[in-house]
This record gives sequence, C-alpha cells and structure tokens, in this order.
Amino acid sequence: MPKHEFFVDMTCEGCSSAVTRVLNKLGAVQFDIDLPNKKVTIESEHSMETLLETLKKTGKNASYLGDK
Repeated sequence: MPKHEFFVDMTCEGCSSAVTRVLNKLGAVQFDIDLPNKKVTIESEHSMETLLETLKKTGKNASYLGDK
C-alpha cells in the first residue's frame, strides 16, 4: 500500500485524538502520528486528496508533504 506523509498543525493530545478519530472513521488506513514534529504518515489505498480532505475535517491546517 502507498504511504503518504502529511503536515498537520497539532499542538496537543486532543489534536492527535481528532486525527485518529477522522482516520478511523474513513477506514482502510494504517497511520502513525508524530505529534512533536506535527506529521502524520498514512498507509492506505485512498487517494492523497481523500486523505488530505479527511485530515482537514479536524479543523487543523493540513498539507501534503510527499510519498514516504
């Protein structure tokens, strides 16, 4: 499965919990959250656009960093 890396402006555990919630709701994803570096690595067959839109549902600034 492709791996994608995203920047998400997370500042606390609540922020990372919001990311976990929206990604689990999307389904069919494996992900790792790096809170200190504000990065989320996602392994999924979903398109990068779908993943980015899902991350933006947290209300946080999110952007695509590239393939991992």
